[in-house]
Amino acid sequence: MNSALEQLDLIDLLSERHLMLRKITEQSWNDNSEIYISNSEWFIMARIYKKRPTISHVTKHVDISRQATHKLIKSLESKELIEIQPVPNNKKEKCIQLTKLGEACYEKNESLKAVLEQKIAVRIGSENLLVLKEVLKLDWGL
Repeated sequence: MNSALEQLDLIDLLSERHLMLRKITEQSWNDNSEIYISNSEWFIMARIYKKRPTISHVTKHVDISRQATHKLIKSLESKELIEIQPVPNNKKEKCIQLTKLGEACYEKNESLKAVLEQKIAVRIGSENLLVLKEVLKLDWGL
């Protein structure tokens, strides 16, 4: 076991592992692509994959400030990963969706994450990985 992790409580363990996995997935993507996409941008792309939500809906459902979310959306648009369109019969609202390039990037990143998951399964065992995933999916009553 990693000695740096031994003294951590559940919350800090989850946080450390999450940060580590996000760093690895971001690095894996950036090593295999010419389009830099930050973890926050991936987070937004995941919320709109195969959907057409409004910008305000996305802003309300991500744990990122409204200003930062709008900045990230503009960044994704400038990379041609999303497109912003007006909502019919509503002059204020705009909806967003992934472009074909955005969908291709998202799907490629999903395959990179699947490879990482397989590496974890080899290391900790497939059964342990399944148990871990099931425990994380449970209603913790919080």
